[in-house]
Amino acid sequence: MSFEEDDRVILHDEHSEYDGEEGQITQVMDTMFGDSTYTVSFEDGQETGIPEDSLEAVEDEE
Repeated sequence: MSFEEDDRVILHDEHSEYDGEEGQITQVMDTMFGDSTYTVSFEDGQETGIPEDSLEAVEDEE
C-alpha cells in the first residue's frame, strides 16, 4: 500500500521517538530503486526518510 501527502498514519519504528504515534504525511520522496520514503509530521516534530513498511494507515472515523 502506498501513501499520499496528507494521509494520517501510525509510525512503527522502535528506534524512533515517535514509535506508535499518529502523524500526517507531508512529503513523499521516490528513491532511485522505485520505492517511496515519507516525511511524517507529528504534534511535536517530524521524522524523514520513513519506509512504507514502517507505516500503518489510520482508519477514517466517519
